[in-house]
Amino acid sequence: MAIKKTASKKKKSIKISSWLLHLQASPNNTIVTLTDENGNKILGWWTGLVWYKGSKQSTPYAAEMLTKQILMEAKNWWLTQIGIIIKWIWLSRDGVFKAINDLGGIDITYIKEATPIQFGWCKWKRARRI
Repeated sequence: MAIKKTASKKKKSIKISSWLLHLQASPNNTIVTLTDENGNKILGWWTGLVWYKGSKQSTPYAAEMLTKQILMEAKNWWLTQIGIIIKWIWLSRDGVFKAINDLGGIDITYIKEATPIQFGWCKWKRARRI
């Protein structure tokens, strides 16, 4: 009688010491991405995946619901500290911070503004000589 050995495969659990939350808040959409310190994407969604379409995608409420879903998923992987990198200026930024405060148990280590700043101006067209 042969004995069968079953190989038990364990799921790899994600244990990351420092997390980064990248927020891109544009006038048309809000994209929230959760990465590790090297920039490797772990979770990333936009508000269209949370059943918001059209002009509702850039609202603070849609960003709040999206962030809550991402952070609830990340709490299963022992999320306790987070750094936030924000790109672009729009109203949905407020919804992200409200979601972090509502969930509780997550410490914000730093907040970085990564909005590109215009340097210099386009050269004006020369005035026509009369």
